[in-house]
Amino acid sequence: MKFLAISGSARAGSTNTALLRALQDAVPRGIELSVFDGVGRLPVFSPDLDGPNPPDAVRRFMRMIEDSDGLIVSSPEYVRSIPGGLKNAIDWLVSGEAIVDKPVALAHASHRGDDMLESLRAVLSTVSGRFTSDIFLRLPLMKMEPAEISRIVGSPEHRSQVQAYLQAFALFCADGTKPAGGSMPF
Repeated sequence: MKFLAISGSARAGSTNTALLRALQDAVPRGIELSVFDGVGRLPVFSPDLDGPNPPDAVRRFMRMIEDSDGLIVSSPEYVRSIPGGLKNAIDWLVSGEAIVDKPVALAHASHRGDDMLESLRAVLSTVSGRFTSDIFLRLPLMKMEPAEISRIVGSPEHRSQVQAYLQAFALFCADGTKPAGGSMPF
């Protein structure tokens, strides 16, 4: 099972990117997780550039999505909304097929950001027929350094939480099975 984890932040020291990189160290056997932290390097979406020959950075991004079995999106909240870089990345996907039936779940590195999460859920459920809000990882890591995030996520308590989240998402990707009992925040 191959997951692509997309950071919605363009900041080099992003907490969300650090969370996704820490997830890489905790993946259970049978799961591979790659991190895309390049939303800030994608050109601004324009319908004039969209089509069969998008810019190289966009083509590589789309190929990464196509080659994955599922997407995990982790994003900060900017002014109670989705950051522009992440929204731009999603805009590039709208007219293609790469995300249409791709399983998508969220991870979040903060105790706040509910307005952004609500908007992101609406957008992702619009562009993917397999977005699940039932599988959601949330860890309060805001303003922590990447090394501290890695230590916290790697701790026995959180490592088992992360592995349960990733295994639940793998099951959902494989056959659409959602956690028993409905929504399962991890």
